[in-house]
Parts: sequence; structure tokens; C-alpha cells
Amino acid sequence: MSEIPRGRSETHDGDTHVLRFTVGLPHPVPLVWAAVASPEGLPQWLCAADPLEPRLDGRVTLRWLNGDTVVSGRVTAWDPDVVAEYTVGPPHGRIRFHLEPGPDGGGSAVLRFTAEFRGPRGAKVDMLAGWHEHLERLVRALDGRPTEWRDWSPERWRELRELYARDDAPWPRWEP
Repeated sequence: MSEIPRGRSETHDGDTHVLRFTVGLPHPVPLVWAAVASPEGLPQWLCAADPLEPRLDGRVTLRWLNGDTVVSGRVTAWDPDVVAEYTVGPPHGRIRFHLEPGPDGGGSAVLRFTAEFRGPRGAKVDMLAGWHEHLERLVRALDGRPTEWRDWSPERWRELRELYARDDAPWPRWEP
């Protein structure tokens, strides 16, 4: 599928979805932190953040650069170099980045990403594909190749959505 491991999902109460990705990154935690928790880093792979008040209960507004989605909310967890969590309006809900040093002790990082939101089943598949694509873009940004948003197209998202939709089919489901 890609260098990003497949995301996993759970659904609770019929319409609350929790998406999880665990991504090993060959970059130190401070570099990854700057990419996921700063107004300078986020636009290189995800969205513009203005404002982003870097503290618990700080204000945050996220504006996706590949469309017209703008959501506002609060910073609901903040522990520098460890956890940045933004809880914003629909469609995104709670977005959490949890970092830890990789197995080499400091030259790499493990990102545990969680997104929790409410919506129909189709929205879960859309979001899995969207977050997967954005995490691919994070890897490229960390490698010095930030996203050129004017060149964005939905093709990669469509490919990923098809793969996630196939896995989400209720029945029958073939397992190799």
C-alpha cells in the first residue's frame, strides 16, 4: 500500500469512529514535533494553523490546503515533544499526535496518531484514506520534500479510499 502502515479503526455507538496509525519515522522526536505541533510545520504536509496557541486549552484553527475545510477548537492535550492534541469541529473531531523515541534511542521517532470523530460509516473510510495520505506527506516533508499544495489532486486519496473501502466491506470478506 505505502510506507505508512495501514490504519486501524473502531466504531462505537454506531457513529463514533476512532482511527489509529502507528508510524516509525527515521527522524528525531524534536523534528517530528515541529512538523505536527507548529504553525510552520503543519502546512508542509497537512494544513495551515492560525491561530495555534501552544498550550493546554489554547485556541486552534486548522485550514486544509487541499480544499476548503476550516475547523476551529482547542488544544486539549499539550506536552512538548510528546503529545499535541487538537479537538476541533466537524468533520475532524479529536486529532492526537503522540511521539516517543524510536528503538534506536533518539535518532528516530514513533508517531502514534489517533483521530476520533462522529459520522456515517462512509466518512470513516474517507478519513482513513485522508489521514493515510497526509501521513505519507508527513514522511516526505520530514525528508525535505514538503507538499506543493497547488499541485495536489485527489488521485492518491481515491486509491487509498478504494483499498480501505474494500477492507471495510461487511460481508463476504476474503482473508489470504
